[in-house]
This record gives sequence, C-alpha cells and structure tokens, in this order.
Amino acid sequence: MAANNSGEAPIPLEEAGGGVKHEEAEAEGKGKAPATSTTTMLHRSGSRPQLDLSGAAIHGALEDRNPTILLPNQSDDISHLALDIGGSLIKLVYFSRHADTEDKRKLSTKRRLEIFTGARRSYPVLGGRLHFVKFETGKLNECLDFISSKQLHRGGVDSPSWRSGVQPDNIVIKATGGGAYKYADLFKERLGVSLEKEDEMDCLVAGSNFLLKAIRHEAFTHMDGQKEYVQIDQNDMFPYLLVNVGSGVSIIKVDGHGKFQRVSGTNVGGGTYWGLGRLMTECKSFDELLELSQRGDNSTIDMLVGDIYGGLDYSKIGLSASTIASSFGKTISDNKELSEYRPEDISLSLLRMISYNIGQISYLNALRYGLKRILFGGFFIRGHAYTMDTISFAVHFWSKGETKAMFLRHEGFLGALGAFMSYEKHGLDDLSAHHLVERFPMGAPYVGGKIHGPPLGDLNEKISWMEKFVQKGTQITAPVPMGAPATTGMGGFERPTSKGDILRSDASAALNVGVLHLVPSLDVFPLLEDPKTYEPNTIDLDQDEFKYWFTLLSDHLPDLVEKAVASEGGTDDAKRRGDAFAHAFSAHLARLMEEPAAYGKFGLANLLELREECLREFQFFDAYASIKQRENEASLAVLPDLLMELDSMDEEARLLALIEGVLAANIFDWGSKACVDLYHQGTIIEIYRMSRKKMQRPWRIDDFDILKKRMLKKDKPYKRALISVDNSGADVVLGMLPLAREFLRHGIEVVLVANSLPALNDVTANELPEIVAEAAKHCGILRKAAEAGGLIVDAMAGIQDDAKDEPASVPLMVVENGCGSPCIDFRQVSSELAAAAKDADLLILEGMGRALHTNLNARFKCDALKLAMVKNQRLAEKLFNGNIYDCICKFEPVS
Repeated sequence: MAANNSGEAPIPLEEAGGGVKHEEAEAEGKGKAPATSTTTMLHRSGSRPQLDLSGAAIHGALEDRNPTILLPNQSDDISHLALDIGGSLIKLVYFSRHADTEDKRKLSTKRRLEIFTGARRSYPVLGGRLHFVKFETGKLNECLDFISSKQLHRGGVDSPSWRSGVQPDNIVIKATGGGAYKYADLFKERLGVSLEKEDEMDCLVAGSNFLLKAIRHEAFTHMDGQKEYVQIDQNDMFPYLLVNVGSGVSIIKVDGHGKFQRVSGTNVGGGTYWGLGRLMTECKSFDELLELSQRGDNSTIDMLVGDIYGGLDYSKIGLSASTIASSFGKTISDNKELSEYRPEDISLSLLRMISYNIGQISYLNALRYGLKRILFGGFFIRGHAYTMDTISFAVHFWSKGETKAMFLRHEGFLGALGAFMSYEKHGLDDLSAHHLVERFPMGAPYVGGKIHGPPLGDLNEKISWMEKFVQKGTQITAPVPMGAPATTGMGGFERPTSKGDILRSDASAALNVGVLHLVPSLDVFPLLEDPKTYEPNTIDLDQDEFKYWFTLLSDHLPDLVEKAVASEGGTDDAKRRGDAFAHAFSAHLARLMEEPAAYGKFGLANLLELREECLREFQFFDAYASIKQRENEASLAVLPDLLMELDSMDEEARLLALIEGVLAANIFDWGSKACVDLYHQGTIIEIYRMSRKKMQRPWRIDDFDILKKRMLKKDKPYKRALISVDNSGADVVLGMLPLAREFLRHGIEVVLVANSLPALNDVTANELPEIVAEAAKHCGILRKAAEAGGLIVDAMAGIQDDAKDEPASVPLMVVENGCGSPCIDFRQVSSELAAAAKDADLLILEGMGRALHTNLNARFKCDALKLAMVKNQRLAEKLFNGNIYDCICKFEPVS
C-alpha cells in the first residue's frame, strides 16, 4: 500500500468513487416507456462542508462487507452519510475519524524537494475513514439500528460534538433510490433525520463517470466466459451509452460530467425475468432463479432453427441449427402442462429471451447515435457470467463484431456514491487512476460459494470466524463454480462456450473485486517515456505461469509464516495470526488458480504485492525485521575495508568493481528459494565474497562498456541520479552505497529510492537514513553528502574526516517510492519520488522485482541502468534463455 502523505492540501471530492465495496448492483430501472430525450445537468447541494481526501487509503475486508477508507487529513466535525435504498438492497457510505502523523524524514525531504503541500492548511490535522456497508431492504430495521449504534447521523460516537454532548438539529442525509421516498418517515421517526432525495439517474451517471475516469481497467468485456479488461482513456470517455437494467431498462446517452439524456428504454427487464420466473417456477429469490439457469437446457422449450429444418442449418441467411427461432416456441406443440417442464429449463429460456432483447435494443440505440461504447449495469446484471455472455453475444451478433458490450467492476455502490457526490464539496473530483490502488483483503470467508460470515468488527473476530471453519475441517476457499450449462442453442445466436464449459455467477464470487485505497499523494512517474502504453509486468500471468508461481509461493509459505511469527516474539497471538494469514493467502492462491483474471488484470507484481498486503492485514508489518538488522550490522562491519580497496583502484577499474559488487550483492534475497538455500552454506560475508569471485564477463546482458563511456567521458556526466535499492544487508551496504558514493564523488546528486513499506528483506525508506548514518561514520564523502541531504542533521563528532579539505558536497537524499512490494509500478509512485525525478537524468533500477519482473522493457525519458542477478531458473530461461545466477547490466541511454 502506498504511504500516506498527510501534508496534502484539501482536495475537493468530486469524482472519485473510490473505495466502494462491490456488491450486487441495485440501480433499478423504472420500467417506463421511453421518454422524450432531455439533457440533465447534475446539481449539487451545499448541505455539508468539505471532506478532505488527501492521503486517503481505504481499509477493510471484501467479504465482511464493510471496507473503510482512511482519511488522515480530515478535520471538520461533519457527518457525511449517504444511502441508496433500492427494492432489494440498501447501500451506505459514511464517514468516521482517524488520526495520522508525519515523520521527520518526510518533512525534511519535502522541504529539500520543495514539496510545499501542507502550507495551505490552517487547521489541525485530524483524520477519518469512509465506510461502505450493505443491508437487505427487507432488513431495514437492522440498517437503522446500525446507524443508531454508531451515531453515524450525528457525526459518530468519536466526533467532538458527540463527546461534548452538543447534538446538531435538523440533520439532513443524502439518499437515492425508491426507498428514499418510501421510508423517509421511518428515518425521521427512528433517527430524527430528514432524507434529501437525489435523482437515481443523476447518481448512477455520476458514479459511472467517476469509475471510468479514476479506476484503471474498470471496464471489461465478457465473451465465452472470458473477461478482457479495457483501458478507457479518461480524455476520450464521452460519449457512451449506459444501459441500466433494473426492473425495467433505461438507456442513457452520456455526453460528459453531469450531461446525459435518457434516449430509450423498455419495460422488459429484470423485473420481467423475476416476475415470470416466480410465476413459472418455485424460486423464492432472484439469485435462486439465476442459479437454476446455470443447469438449464432451453432446447426442451425454445424452438430452434434445426427443429424447423430437420436438424439442418439455414445457411442461406447464416442461421445454424442451434439458433433459437422462437423463445418458448416448442411449448405450443408439446401438449404438456407447466409442471412437466424443468424449472431450470424455464429459467434459462427466460434469461436468454430477455438478455438478447436488451442487447439488441441497446445496440440499435448505439447505432442510432453513432456510439461504439456500450456499458451495461444494474440489478439484473449483478456480475452474473451467463447474463453478461448473453448480452455480449447479442451486441456482437447485431453489430457484426464492430461493437462490444462492456461491464463495470465497481457498479454495486454507484447510487450511494452518486448520492455522496451530490454534496456541494465532496472531494472526489480531482482523483485520477493513479490515485487509487486496489487491494484484496480476506474477511469472513466464503465456503463453497454459499456460506459467508457476518460483518466483522476487528481482526480478532476475523480470525475467530476463520478458525471455526478450520476446526470443522472445511477448507477456506473462494466459491466454487456452478454447474455446467447444457450445450444448447442461444436466442438468435450460437451458444457461447467457456473455459472448461463452466460459467459461474460472479455475484457469489467473493474475491472477484477488492477494495480501493484512495491515495491522492500518488503520482505518475514523470520520466516515463509514454505513460499510456507503459506496462509494468514483464511476463503475463497466464494459467501455466500462475501454476508455477502457485507452487513456488505455496512451498515458501511455511517458512514465511515461521519468520512472521518469530518477528512478533512467537507469542500465542502471533501463532494464531500466522495460521490465519496462511489460510487467507492460500485461499487467494486457490481462487486465482481457478480463474487467473478473477482479481482484474493481474500480473506477477500484483501477486507478490497481494502476499505482502495479506501479511499486513494480519498485523505482520515486518516479518524480516530481525534478519535485516543482523545482515545490516554484518555488512557495515566490513564496509570500511571495501571502501579502502575501491579507493586504491583507478577510475575505470573502480567502476567495473562497483557494478560487479552490485550484481554480486544482489544475491541476498529471501524471496528466492535458491538464495535461501545458500544462507545455510556460509556467513553473509563469505557468500558475498564467493559471489564476487564468480563474476565473469560477458554477463547475460552486458552493456557495461557503453555505461563506462558515458561515465568517464567528462567529470560530471549527470546532474541527479535516482537509485532504486533492493535488499537490506550486503545488497544495499556493500553494493548500492559504494555505487552511490562514486556518483557523489563525481558531483552528482544522489537520491536513494526505497520502499515505503516492508516487503520480504527489502530495505525501506525509513531504515535507510540510519544505515547511511552508520556508513558515514567511516566515510567523509558519505557524511558530507548525507548532511547536505538532511539525512544527518547534526555533524557527528569523534569520527575520522577524510574529506575535510573538499568543497561542500552535493546532497545524498532518501525518498520513498510509494510501494510495499518487491516490484514497482511507475504509474503510481510517491509524490516525493515524482518531485525528485523532475531534475534527474539517470535512473538506476536494481534487483529482480524492479528490474526484471517489472520494468525490464520500460522506457524512460532519461538514461536508465537496470542491474540484477537472476535468482530463478524459470525466469532466466523465459526471459533470456539463460541460467540461474546470470547477471543483467542493461544500460539504455536516451536516444
């Protein structure tokens, strides 16, 4: 998770939706006949003060159904609460408080990089969270009890007004949906609040616009059971067609933010399917009816082309024998009673009939207005794979493949989000895709796709809930797929296939959609050559590739749990949390093995970050802390001798020795099994020396000679070097610090870039200053640079000053990268790093995670040097047709 930046100035909340918990969509159409087209402008009321989203980060578990957003900079005593009260579901978005602080290193770095984000604030820094909760509308009293117990309508039990006993009068809460009218009196009676009604369509469009603008890979297509994520340029979003399929269908042409027209619709929608389904089957719920369709065979009810032409295609007009000629047409001549037909077959026939018609009508409206982009949402869709496939086939068929149906991953809270955004100052407008990070925490687990726990209040409740399933011998996994549908024709089209002939109801897929961390302090790295085409992951994580990493990570799990528990003192509580982490991460892996695209567009970098986030979820914040400290101390002890050896060389020999030292020291990686095995064969210094001795050129990629020409051609080849460091211990102390020292010797400013949060044995930005200070005790070059960069505030006394006659040094600084994983995505880096990059003309990426797993093919606007030792045989073969322990020195000068 990216580090928070509490120095940010308030950002007016306007278009972000973020952090929404994704549940079944409930934006219901009204089933009215198409109305005359009128353009609607979204209005906003000023009934609440501004909510400050700067430094926001959403927390909470997906399955427990109340994710929360940390807002570290909120200071106003406000009660932001918005509701979407539909016919089936109630969604809540509410605000509560949380405090945060900023450390001295960040403040010092901001001053030096001239990041003056806090100067405009004239009030104390407090904090808060946005929470997202769902209730069934039939359990409205539970919802009211929940609001009352937390005093959400009065600012929450922790608000200053609640603690002071002074309660506000005439409280107004934003609400949308039919229930905002139907239950207004009940809210007044039970809570003493008035509901300010917001138009459903206004809210729907506002939420949709935000999602498309601010969330990367929000939209996806769904054909033949396969998801494909679509990147929509936020500068080219409009116009598009939004099809809201609720009880009826509303078809909306969206022309811009707050600008839309309802151009068409139909009264045949989700209500039609559910109503006819209830009459014709014994289903008690909408989801039960959908599940029936998964096991249906519509050929027993629908008249197919083959039924008319003796089992043959009607090839002259392009209709196959399995094409549906008439929905329910076969029942005319069957002479059967309703009870003689299988409910499964009836449900499937109904679903296809209605879905095809919605798809066809939508495409015809898109054709009418010349639109190529059609987005579907609403209660009828609710993430159901078969429904999405059917609509997609209809659009594909009638458009002859020129138009694709698209769906939104985060549609469940569109209405509540839109109601929240109707406040005059809600703070979401300025958020973009790089401000949001999706996480997949594990909450109350789902078992077999059916059983799930209640909302869980804290970590102890979460662990207890998981332990109950473990004690019963029930595996904690994501829901299993539903049964395979029959291979029959579809209404007007061929039946879509799916991988393994299984289509699942994604509405029951507990881990398909995560929660969003809103971090407005994140920026796009300004030195990316082309941010729009940048792809961090070097290798796609397909089924075969994931199978390999599944095995590797599963095998590494016991050792990781052991170290995590030891890092917390080996207490009984730590052991409980360790077991819970192992079960949770195993459940994530099992879900991804079942469907690699289940969590969106997922690469190896995302998988490795998922592991680190899962550790933090169970409060293991630095599993390798003691190991890192031990290795740092051992490496610092031999650093003076290494620096003396380097200083005895001429410049060319020293540069080669420095690059060899970086590559040799990069062997220390607790994330690599091969390297972990080496730790049992000697001390850290012995392994480092052995690695140095084996350095033989040419390396697998060897651009050293090009680098040497650039470095030695003049006294100051660069102005500022950004050096991204990797592991603690020998890697940073004996590899990267001596290299940084060489740049400082040439008068080049150096910015060391490190993780914001721990990941394996990677060094963090908070740990680096202490390491640099220790190293500086034996090196005047490092000491003067560290003082100039603010890493050493007071001059150290009693140390050898071997550079007292040298001029004032260029600075050595440390910035965090905004990451908490072994990899880095340059679409989302800290504001510190983005600011430091503006004057940089050299970028150095070190280590497998940042230079091989990610960014090997990335291009930058400055010279780039990528250094790594390959510590995985499969990766070596896949990338370079090479071998384990091959070395990479890839230098890419700006053309």
